[in-house]
Amino acid sequence: MIVPDNARYQHGKLVEGLAKDLGITLQFLPSYSPNLIERLWKFVKKKCPDNIYYETFDELTSGINHCLRRVETDYQSELATLMQLNFQNLKKSQLMPL
Repeated sequence: MIVPDNARYQHGKLVEGLAKDLGITLQFLPSYSPNLIERLWKFVKKKCPDNIYYETFDELTSGINHCLRRVETDYQSELATLMQLNFQNLKKSQLMPL
């Protein structure tokens, strides 16, 4: 499963067809909800590159990729509470006159 945001180009026939051909499920985030991505990035920064000096950009990306590869194994229980698809839908409210 891949969790893309709700950008229009990710709903195109090419993307959806390729995902289907590869057996990939697309679980789109609700509109205007960068929350999960921000939570994951905060977690990755805390676990991996925080307070570590990387000599090159390649070393930095390697460290981040190493952390991301461990998301579904070593860090699964830690992330379970952070990565929930519970979103609050706010209905349009009427403004009260002052």
